Amino acid sequence: MNKLKIPRYIQWIVLTGIIFLLLMSLMRMALVLSFKIPSTTHTPFFDVFLLGMRYDLRDVCIASLLVFLIGSIPALHPFEKKWGRRISFIIWTVLIIVFALFYTVDFANYAYLSQRLRANLLNLLQDTKTSLGLVWENYHVGWIILALLLLGSGLLALVRISYNIVLSRQKLATKPSRIIWSILFFLLLAAGIFGKFNQYPLRWSDAFSFENDYAANIALNPFQSFFSSLEFRHASFDLDATRKAYPFMSAYLGVDKPDSNQLNYERAVVPAPDSSQQIAPNVVIVICESFSAYKSSMYGNPLNTTPYFAQLCKEGIFFNRCFTPSYGTARGVWATITGIPDVDFINTSSRNPLAVDQHSIINDFKDYDKLYFIGGSTSWANIRGLLTNNIQGVHIYEQDDYDAPKIDVWGVSDKNLFLGANKILAVKQKPFFAIIQTSDNHRPYTIPDEDKTEFKTRNVSKDSLKKFGFEDASEYNAFRYADFGYQKFFEAASKEPYFKNTIFVFVGDHGIRGDAGNMFSNAWTDQLTSEHVPLLFYAPALLQPKEYSFNASQIDILPTVAGICKIPYTNTTLGRDLLDAKRLTTEANRHNAVFIVDPDSKRIGVIKDNFYFSYGANNSSPEKIMSTVNNDKVVLTDSLRNEYRNLTDAFYETARYMLLNNKKK
Repeated sequence: MNKLKIPRYIQWIVLTGIIFLLLMSLMRMALVLSFKIPSTTHTPFFDVFLLGMRYDLRDVCIASLLVFLIGSIPALHPFEKKWGRRISFIIWTVLIIVFALFYTVDFANYAYLSQRLRANLLNLLQDTKTSLGLVWENYHVGWIILALLLLGSGLLALVRISYNIVLSRQKLATKPSRIIWSILFFLLLAAGIFGKFNQYPLRWSDAFSFENDYAANIALNPFQSFFSSLEFRHASFDLDATRKAYPFMSAYLGVDKPDSNQLNYERAVVPAPDSSQQIAPNVVIVICESFSAYKSSMYGNPLNTTPYFAQLCKEGIFFNRCFTPSYGTARGVWATITGIPDVDFINTSSRNPLAVDQHSIINDFKDYDKLYFIGGSTSWANIRGLLTNNIQGVHIYEQDDYDAPKIDVWGVSDKNLFLGANKILAVKQKPFFAIIQTSDNHRPYTIPDEDKTEFKTRNVSKDSLKKFGFEDASEYNAFRYADFGYQKFFEAASKEPYFKNTIFVFVGDHGIRGDAGNMFSNAWTDQLTSEHVPLLFYAPALLQPKEYSFNASQIDILPTVAGICKIPYTNTTLGRDLLDAKRLTTEANRHNAVFIVDPDSKRIGVIKDNFYFSYGANNSSPEKIMSTVNNDKVVLTDSLRNEYRNLTDAFYETARYMLLNNKKK
């Protein structure tokens, strides 16, 4: 290093960082040797350790950056100023204490819960006396303290040795070389912290790409696990409130064996065999970006933005009163795949390491290939962790997997996403379950140059755009371009053999808040434009056209698909089969309820019968009830209040519980 004229304080940081990196790798090896590998788990240890070293390198780079920045101050230089050396050793001492404490608690936590250290452990400090008593009774506290002292002392000794080694070297770095090496070193540290040669940084969800919890736990380290879950440490549920709601919810969902002690929500569904169904149908679910119902042609919008999709709705099973539980793409993807409304007000549940383990009905499609297509990257919102950890054998296709250029931050265009997906599905030999997630109907509303000859943008007056739900011409044309993409998809797919035996499901990930004008009642403009989306099941060779006007939810999609495909499945969440014969009676539909949560205003509510009822969570804002069919004022009587308040509370408390207790078996 001296020959390269690298400043001594950079040499010291590098040498110390290598020591910590090696020690963290040894800690990972100790974890593997200390705890038995599950017999059902295949763990690619080389790949796991390689990813683990990247997490470790990030933490080492963060610590090194702190020491580097302080040492770069002339008055605090660790090799030229006495106080600089003292402060550097104080910093390293604090870091060593934190390091030793984190790894000690992490090992104890893994021994007890088989999971890495998470921030919800801080919640135990609310009852410090009981928590300390639990620790004292379950762990050899004396030996743990001794281990902490030995580990800390040993590390500090290594840091001092590395300092003395570098100190003994001759100072050769000139001022220009110090400046150059400082810039290079800063950039290297920044790259190590980012962790990827990608538009998204290294995240905790990357550990779940191995598709088993054991491998993910080995790859993670206590710092990554703890700080990734820090903002979710208060994510919890009210067990008493969940139990109070259980009698109603278990009856509403049709639970096979109600058990209020175990809170069992399991329903084993075994459809009657269909002799006419010779081959298992394929499934393609298209999650459509910002597919607002009131902006589309199916609901009479005079701008006629989606004429092609409107025709599809006449040829399939169309639910014209479908609602997403919440607003936001990540929440929509979550609800579709898990069947649980995302009721986390802090952040999306896809970003919550505490909720990453979820049962999904998709896995009941036993002999199906599972595929997920997105024009961009599933690193966005940590969707990758949700998919790879919970859908067995899922194959994810992202922006670099298509023979098409990126058009903006969201990757390739929806048209090329559809054509790329069709090309892959066309050669599948087994039945498949595919999800396609679109994104073009989203700012910056890019329409590719390659399509501008065939797809013609239109100019509409600002008054008309505003009147019928659009902010400007770019949003309006992007909505029309989405319809163009659906058309191109079906033109290509209809030429392939798989088309006739495939059930296509189209649903909006969410709507867009706006003025629904005279197209809907005021309840829509007040709230429901954000959640009201089209839901279409399309399979001309398999399904008879039908339009339904009862309340439906995004969480109902998977049970309904499984029912159509005659797939035996286990349902453990809030979704129900929309086409179940028992639910298609007038009386059953009258009692059908849809749960809505607005994370921005922290408002929760339900749509039932012809009313939308809502209130601020934790009573943060008043109760309100509105008609969903007209603008007549609704009087909130005690009877209505009790019915709708209890219903809202039941959905909310059950969803909170399920987010953290719907673990796959």
